[in-house]
Amino acid sequence: MTSTVAREFVHRAALADVFLTGWRNTGKDAFSVTAQWPRSHGFYTVEHGVYDPMFVAETIRQTFPLLMHAAYGMPFGHQLSWSQFQFTLNPRAMRVERTPAELELRVRCRDIRLQRGIPAAMSMRIDVLRDGTTIAMARTRFGCHSPQVYRRMRAGLARLADVFAAAPEPPPPASCAAVGRTRSQDVVLSPTDTPGRWQLRLDTDHPVLFDHPVDHAPGMVLLEAVRQTAAALDQGSTPGVLTALDIDFHRYVEFSSPCWIDAEAVPVISAGAQSRTHLTAHQNGVPVFTANGDITPL
Repeated sequence: MTSTVAREFVHRAALADVFLTGWRNTGKDAFSVTAQWPRSHGFYTVEHGVYDPMFVAETIRQTFPLLMHAAYGMPFGHQLSWSQFQFTLNPRAMRVERTPAELELRVRCRDIRLQRGIPAAMSMRIDVLRDGTTIAMARTRFGCHSPQVYRRMRAGLARLADVFAAAPEPPPPASCAAVGRTRSQDVVLSPTDTPGRWQLRLDTDHPVLFDHPVDHAPGMVLLEAVRQTAAALDQGSTPGVLTALDIDFHRYVEFSSPCWIDAEAVPVISAGAQSRTHLTAHQNGVPVFTANGDITPL
């Protein structure tokens, strides 16, 4: 772990936000990916001595393009799109130590649908280990689209750069205390007059959530919205962190119209969790993603 993988392989512009350090093949459609988490980060913060659970999500997200490019030959310029993502983690194994956390991700790829020799869709099972101990598990499915296919999918939109530049100014943020953040620029929810409803706040000037031009809201922004919504509804008496997330992506979230998030507390299922939030996001009257998020006390 002396260097990171090339930033182009993980679709990041900033080297500081590349967490993967290497990969190797361990069997048919099986891989070992290594990663390192810094002890502090400008967006993925450390609270109560525990790594931000979004470190897990972003590290796994970087694994998709790395393996697609390096192991499966996906050309640069292809687009990946999430359809489903689920993770659970052990917060007590996420403690920040005196040195950066060094991780191994054991990845198994399955349900691969090939098109012209390149996966057009795939599922992954990922186990995240720290010092040989599993700290998180995830399952996901995503698609891969050539530039030609993606243009057809996004027909009617202007050029990517024009769509990004034309994104409207974000609405005012919810209070930091309400959503569990410490800086207002990191808040991705805007309050409304309706209890349990927020507007998704898309600040395209954010250096981490939008580190390069895109023509729709990135998946990591939507995951952050789930985390902040769960924090807003959590009524626990002790500090907690997001320890389980399950999200289904139905449509792209566009910049051109408001996206509304409606959420409610539902009975807890996960052992040890103190609250569970179910949410549905709509844009132009159509569901764009649904999710559940669990908060567990530290």
